Amino acid sequence: MENNAVDYNRLLDDLRQQETDLQFTHFTNDDAYTLGQLVIELARQDGLAITVDIIRHGQQLFHAARPGTSSDNDEWIKRKVRTVNRFGHSSFYMGIHYKRQNTTMAEKALLDPAEFAAHGGSFPIIIRNVGMVGTLTVSGLPQEEDHKLVVRAIRKFLEEN
Repeated sequence: MENNAVDYNRLLDDLRQQETDLQFTHFTNDDAYTLGQLVIELARQDGLAITVDIIRHGQQLFHAARPGTSSDNDEWIKRKVRTVNRFGHSSFYMGIHYKRQNTTMAEKALLDPAEFAAHGGSFPIIIRNVGMVGTLTVSGLPQEEDHKLVVRAIRKFLEEN
């Protein structure tokens, strides 16, 4: 059990570092479109069945679904987004945070799992020196893979823009 706690601590540190490193200088409607298209293109290249969603200040700026997804993915996205908006960390971070404590978000924070999901795939859109303004969310893969795709896309977007 001690090894798991150490691994969770290291993973949480890595996830916090991603949130520090992957920040924007600005985030416009056009940026959302470009980022969303980038996620779709990465998914297409890898043959991934995902739905992607980008929200800024409560407004959905981008939403697209690849073949093999369903409205269930839309519901997962809503639950993951609520988690990021509530806690200000990625949904994957929150899942690991509670797993490290050997509990769940439902048990510890008394949040309805029908409304909140601490599963990987939603990442805060943070503008440096401003704060969180929205979310980029992917659903369709195992949670760690959803998270990795989001991180990969943001990293690539920031390198290219």
